[in-house]
Amino acid sequence: MIKVNKYLSVGETAEMLAVSVPTIRRWQKSRKIQESHRTLGNHRRFSINSIRVLLGINFERKIVGYARVSSHDQKADLYTQAELLMGYGCDEVITDLDSGMNCRKRGLIKLLKLIVSGKIEKLILTHHDRLLFFYDFCRLIEKCEKILWVLF
Repeated sequence: MIKVNKYLSVGETAEMLAVSVPTIRRWQKSRKIQESHRTLGNHRRFSINSIRVLLGINFERKIVGYARVSSHDQKADLYTQAELLMGYGCDEVITDLDSGMNCRKRGLIKLLKLIVSGKIEKLILTHHDRLLFFYDFCRLIEKCEKILWVLF
């Protein structure tokens, strides 16, 4: 299984592109594909982005923040969370004003669609319970290789 956000070896790159290892080496020599770096053992490593360029895929992943409060009385805190997340470097902040027990929040659904489609590089939360109170749900999402959790 090829991991997202990792550098790929020549063999993994060849497997991903359905070509042989010598073909990858030949493409790298002719500069059709760029190696990201070499390891201490002088092994080539290729980034997912260089493979996307080769395939002509313009697919950028973004850093997304998620802010939620439970009631209208806490709306000021929602703005504070959103500003904090933007200051942390989020490309987009998704907000919800609803109970943590409600799994049908518009923002949460939008966030889950982004996660499933692989468009998120990092998910940043201000608190671990911002998604849902169901902590097992958070742990399930956490196992997804596509997300780096940053909690305040």
